[in-house]
Amino acid sequence: MGIAASLFNVAALAQAETLPHQRLAMKPSDFASLLCSRLCHDLMSPIGALNNGIELLADETDPEMREKCLELLADSARASTNKLKFFRLAFGAAGGFGEEVDTHEAEIALEGLFGPERRIEVVWAVRDEKLPKDAVKLLLNLAMLAGDALVRGGRLDVGAELQGNEVELAVRAEGPRILLDPALRETLENGASGTLEARAAGAWLANTLVSDAGGAIQLSDSSSEALLIGARLPRG
Repeated sequence: MGIAASLFNVAALAQAETLPHQRLAMKPSDFASLLCSRLCHDLMSPIGALNNGIELLADETDPEMREKCLELLADSARASTNKLKFFRLAFGAAGGFGEEVDTHEAEIALEGLFGPERRIEVVWAVRDEKLPKDAVKLLLNLAMLAGDALVRGGRLDVGAELQGNEVELAVRAEGPRILLDPALRETLENGASGTLEARAAGAWLANTLVSDAGGAIQLSDSSSEALLIGARLPRG
C-alpha cells in the first residue's frame, strides 16, 4: 500500500480531483518578487518582536522584566531561524548541487515552521532517508499550504515514499476549521492566473514542479472534512 492510500482513505482518493496542471507562464522576475514578498511577510513579525524586545531591554531596569525581555528575544530569534531554515529547503538551493536531500532535515524544518504556538501536531511519515530535491520541495510546499489552512490548529500528516520509478507524496490536514483560500486552490490547479499575492508563492511553485516533471496532483473537494493533497513525481 502506497503512502497516499495509507494517509488518505479509499473513498477520499476516489473523490479527489486529479489536476490537469495547465500552468500559465510567469516571468522569473515576477516569481522572485512574489517570493521576496512572502519571505518579508513571514519574517516581519518575529523580526519586529526582536526590535521591540531590544528597545524594552535598553530602557528596563527591573530584573524580572529584563528576564522576560530576554525570553521574548530568544523566542523571536528562534522563530526567525526556523522560518529561514524552512524557506531554505522549500524555496532555496538547500542540499547544494546534489540530486537528493536528507528527509530528516526537512522534518526538522517543517516542525520548526509549525511550532507549539501554531497548535499544529505534525506527524512525519517519511521512511526514506533521502528523496529527490524537487520531491522534498514539493512536499514542504504542500505541507505549508495544508498547515496554513488549519486556522484553529489541528493535525498535519505528511508522507512520502519511493514507489518504483515514482515518488509518491501525501499531505492530510484535519482540524476544527480548515480554510484553503479559493485563490490558492486555483493557483495549485492552474499556476499563475493574473496578479498573485505573496502567500500564493508556495502554490505556484508546487504547480510548477509537478507540471515541469510531468507528474500529477490529487486534491480533495472543498466540501471534504479533511484537506487531502496527494502528488506523484517521476523519480530522477
